Amino acid sequence: MNVKDGLLAKEQRLRNLLLEGLSGDAAAYQSFLKELSAHLRNFLRKRLVNLPDEVEDLVQESLLAVHNQRHTYDPGQPVSAWVQAIARYKLVDLLRRRSAKDLLTEPLDEESEFFASADSEATEAHRDLNRLLDELPDKQRLPIVHVKLEGLSVKETAEITGMSESAIKVGVHRGLKYLAAKIRGVK
Repeated sequence: MNVKDGLLAKEQRLRNLLLEGLSGDAAAYQSFLKELSAHLRNFLRKRLVNLPDEVEDLVQESLLAVHNQRHTYDPGQPVSAWVQAIARYKLVDLLRRRSAKDLLTEPLDEESEFFASADSEATEAHRDLNRLLDELPDKQRLPIVHVKLEGLSVKETAEITGMSESAIKVGVHRGLKYLAAKIRGVK
């Protein structure tokens, strides 16, 4: 699966979970919020490198705003655009409160993507990374994708994959060790 297909799949999955949740499926809505929190965390971490202690608070504020404004979601629009707008407003509110606009490390432009940058270098890097990750067995690839790329916790990754927490930690360690050796040309 290439990067674009992966992003479209994430978008569709979040949209489906949200719509099921809005139709009364509490489990789907809980899954939506859980998956969304990982995306929000990554989105905000990139923009608040100089204020790392604020990231988790903003994730929670954004999730609360998403919940409170869920009735405003237009199913004809991407979930990512709707959520990104909410997260951007929360980020701007934080920066106003702190008078810390100079601490922002990523721009808040309207065109920025919630799941990925349109930057061609980033696209190439994602493609290269996907090729490298495809060489790994699932027990190493999945922990790296979920923990290191999506920002999920070891516990969350264990729940999603059905692996033990220690297997997740070992998978990340061994997978990264293999990838580092592969990049250096050792393997």
